[in-house]
Amino acid sequence: MSAVDAADRPGLRPGVRLTYDPVRDQHALLYPEGVLLLNETAAEVLARCGGGTVAEIAARLSEEFDGVPVDDVAALLDDLVRRRLVTVSGDGRPVQPLAAPPAEWTPPREPVPAGMLAELTYRCPLHCTYCSNPTTPSDRPEMSTEDWSRVLDQARSLGVLQVHFSGGEPLLRADLAALVARAHRLGLYSNLITSGIPFDDKAMGSLAAAGLDHVQLSIQDADPAAGDAVAGLRAHDRKRAAAALVRRYGLPLTVNVVLHAGNVDRLAAIADLAVELGADRLELAHTQFYGWAWRNRAALLPTAEQLARAGAAAAGVKERYGDRVEIVYVAADYHGTRPKPCMQGWGRRQLVVAPDGSVLPCLSAAQLPGLGVVDARTADLAWIWYESPAFNRFRGTGWMPAPCRDCALREVDFGGCRCQAYQLLGDAALTDPACDLSPHHGVLTDLMTGAGERAAAVPRRLR
Repeated sequence: MSAVDAADRPGLRPGVRLTYDPVRDQHALLYPEGVLLLNETAAEVLARCGGGTVAEIAARLSEEFDGVPVDDVAALLDDLVRRRLVTVSGDGRPVQPLAAPPAEWTPPREPVPAGMLAELTYRCPLHCTYCSNPTTPSDRPEMSTEDWSRVLDQARSLGVLQVHFSGGEPLLRADLAALVARAHRLGLYSNLITSGIPFDDKAMGSLAAAGLDHVQLSIQDADPAAGDAVAGLRAHDRKRAAAALVRRYGLPLTVNVVLHAGNVDRLAAIADLAVELGADRLELAHTQFYGWAWRNRAALLPTAEQLARAGAAAAGVKERYGDRVEIVYVAADYHGTRPKPCMQGWGRRQLVVAPDGSVLPCLSAAQLPGLGVVDARTADLAWIWYESPAFNRFRGTGWMPAPCRDCALREVDFGGCRCQAYQLLGDAALTDPACDLSPHHGVLTDLMTGAGERAAAVPRRLR
């Protein structure tokens, strides 16, 4: 039974936008870190939100369509309320009228990407030992403003709906506001993934004016001294100030925390801090071992006992704060029994553009030998997405070895992480050892047996 009542007044939550995508000829809800493609029914219901009750919306729909039961409208809205996309408290934002579909439309070639990670620079003021940036980045120069503008244009034409401006620290790019403004004009939903340093009122004001949709702020720890030690400078108080600026300008705020052996036992305190900072979302994500994190895994890898405590603490945090903050807990790969679908499937929904123009199927794919990575400055993004060897090497399921190719979950996890297979086994085409069905799962078992044998971590530094 729906929890939404006929007398409720639905509207979009802050940070959520209804848009029309001419590539797919489909409406979509864009929101922090996500895209929800809508069918025609959902779009018609949402287009009438923000101006009346659920009963009134159903009545208006019934004037245009045959018999629209209030219960059906309430059930659809209830699902969107549970996803934190709609509020029925009467304070939600109204929705703009639906865009008219084109007179003629050519179906796009599948798959169509939904998101692009734009790594503007690998420069960063922090020295986090768990950073996933490469330890030996390319010597090629960073892409120019014109290069990035062209990539944004091509990405939108390809079907991308959401862009994540990341790094390194994207605030170190003088053209960040200009790129956000271009993304906004194209109709892209823009997320800023930042350390909060450097960040001030002028920078936040220019980004908000340019049309920035959402900010994801990294926090190292709830303990200021421990957090500053990881960051390599006095960053904790500056992050507090950055969070306050985001809230002052009315943008939705995600607090992201990378969990590791040094902070995982303070998970509950970290959540308390995120709530205190006014976070709308909290991502508690165990370290993904790529780049600097891979180099420092002996220092970062938590023990099985720490992970058990973390799981219990995360459940307690969701119970305590889950009604007002979206809480995402990402479990550790090395302790699991099934792999995660890397980037929602290789070359399926996401792409990454590195500072030097390399277009990648995932964050760390540049390390894979013989992949055939192409530079966005020398080829069109659509060609790279559909035709390049890099995006076709592990796309779909045809490349899979046993036991993946016969597994019922092969189109759920898409074989797991190719970079993880390469790092741990030396061959990106083997079954991800994170899966307990892999003949190589024992490699992770051996690694976890040694967890707790700490080595000194090497701070992240650019050459």
